[in-house]
Amino acid sequence: MSSLYSKRRKRPELNLVPLIDVLVMLIFFAFVTMQFRTAMTMNLTLPKVETAGKSELKDSVTITITKEGEFTFQSGTRSARVTNDELARLLNEVGGITKDITVLIRSDENTPLRFITEAMDTCRKNGLNKIRLQSR
Repeated sequence: MSSLYSKRRKRPELNLVPLIDVLVMLIFFAFVTMQFRTAMTMNLTLPKVETAGKSELKDSVTITITKEGEFTFQSGTRSARVTNDELARLLNEVGGITKDITVLIRSDENTPLRFITEAMDTCRKNGLNKIRLQSR
């Protein structure tokens, strides 16, 4: 009987290397198939800025400027293409409600600077001084 007790059972082992390989492949697959949100609503190629901060802001008004100088005004769910005069009127309305709102200006990297500065000037004339430029 002592011979039965003298045999030691081999301790069960769990080989972790294949498990880690499978987990790495699942993570890789998830990243490859993930769809990222981009700023391609109007086929804009945003300029690249090395020191850019986070661009997506809450409680903001967005002005989008195309290469041709067309403005789109967006506030909440309301979005419309506007002329410079209409943009000034809408910013005046927003400035009448609150001066503390952030204005996010998005433009194509090939948009002439005069259109961007025109939008910034219109914002400042209406008392909106929290202006941010979106980049990628």
